[in-house]
Amino acid sequence: MPVQVVTDSTADIPLRLTESLEIEVAPVYVYFGKTTYRDGIDISPAEFYRELEHSPFHPTTSQPSVGDFVSIYNRLADKGASGIVSVHISSKISGTFSSALRAADMVKERISVEVVDSGYNSIGLGLIAIAAARLARTGACLHNVLEETRHAIAGTDMYGIFDTLKYIIRGGRISKAKAAVASVIGVKPMLKFSGGAIVQGGLARTYNKGVDKLVDFIKNKKGILSLAIAHSCVPDEALKLSHRLGDFFSEKDIIITELGPALGAHGGPGVLLVAVRSTL
Repeated sequence: MPVQVVTDSTADIPLRLTESLEIEVAPVYVYFGKTTYRDGIDISPAEFYRELEHSPFHPTTSQPSVGDFVSIYNRLADKGASGIVSVHISSKISGTFSSALRAADMVKERISVEVVDSGYNSIGLGLIAIAAARLARTGACLHNVLEETRHAIAGTDMYGIFDTLKYIIRGGRISKAKAAVASVIGVKPMLKFSGGAIVQGGLARTYNKGVDKLVDFIKNKKGILSLAIAHSCVPDEALKLSHRLGDFFSEKDIIITELGPALGAHGGPGVLLVAVRSTL
């Protein structure tokens, strides 16, 4: 059995790709009060956003446990995997990487597991896991899949517009002080990743102006290898954006996916993200 790639559900990879590329996904836990869901297993994005709208509880999330990862790694070892590359959400915004690292140490006598901090979340992480899995499917060795993962991380960038910062502030992913300027009426915050952390990436006077900024972001990229859009409750906006980005990359190869509940708890509805992987 070839090298296997493991990621977590914050990667927002469409099911058709996790299945075709045999990517193992560890679900993040989502809580509405005392009710617990496993992201992508017990609750779908559509169900989550309905619950977000109607529940008296604001959702919280927690990373997969060490035991969750031990179970995944042991199951892959039982199937005869030659090694595992386990790539996860930025360690600066989640404890998932730490859980995976501890689990890898616990199974080291059975199978070699390389745990990688992607420095991203959502489909930025997704593009990295997809790149690693595509190489793994060719029969590449563990070292080469690991190097491809690191190379993909170096070539990945992500930029997004949020309709509101209300949810990301509640989730503690950005401070109220940093978000204060976005309280100006009509202003939409743009966020990006820098050094593994979510930081302010500017402001747009309207949502449409923010979408224009996403197009400009891609227009200025050279050597695009893969491109993806993640959205929460704005499928029409995602589709329109993919049409516009078709000027710079084959539209049929653009991945469109929904922002899952693990990150929807912090982003809420109206998020539109663009992730790109380019040559270095």
